Amino acid sequence: MQTSLPSSSNVKSEMKEHCDHRTDCLKMIQLIVDGEATEQQLDKLRANLESCKPCIEMYHLEKEVKELLAKRIEKRCCPEQLVATIKSKILTFS
Repeated sequence: MQTSLPSSSNVKSEMKEHCDHRTDCLKMIQLIVDGEATEQQLDKLRANLESCKPCIEMYHLEKEVKELLAKRIEKRCCPEQLVATIKSKILTFS
């Protein structure tokens, strides 16, 4: 989910310097960065980022880390034998 959130270079001087609900904000930021956030969550974070400097910095850090990891991870197909072994083990747990 692509979203237009403020950039870290556009941080206003009147923004708050401390976030009172940092853990909740981080969870929401991770949902957004992973593309799993609802429109309501996106709207809530947009509103928060307009006044919370720590949250906007946290958002950009999470986004950068995800992008860096995506570039570093090598994507390869899984061998068919491994797929068959995993499926059979899953079936034994069902």
